[in-house]
Amino acid sequence: MHGYTILTTRKRVIIALIHTVFFWIVAALGLVWTVHPLRATSPPSAWIMAGVYVIISSVLLLLTVFSGHPGERCYFGFCTASASFGLLRQLFGDPRMHAAVYVRVAMLACAILMGLWILRRYLAPDEA
Repeated sequence: MHGYTILTTRKRVIIALIHTVFFWIVAALGLVWTVHPLRATSPPSAWIMAGVYVIISSVLLLLTVFSGHPGERCYFGFCTASASFGLLRQLFGDPRMHAAVYVRVAMLACAILMGLWILRRYLAPDEA
């Protein structure tokens, strides 16, 4: 209908938006959390978080590549950028990657706006 490959229904868009808003809140809370650089002596939880960021960034990158519509590609691109900066912050810590938290919040805010734009297209009556 709209040329989307992944966000093919209104329900998928709403679920994606709920996830994006949740992770935007988590990223915004990251403004007050300090992240230390990842080292061999780091606790297992830090290594687990780095692994989670690698998986999420990889999956979001694949979704970006396979997206059809340019709006959908932008949405997943913003999410991929946010997760990738989260990974960099996890690896290098706040002293070297302090700006990463601001980029994450900004990219997720852009993803929310793009998601709302996509949702609006599904809510609009079909133009025939």
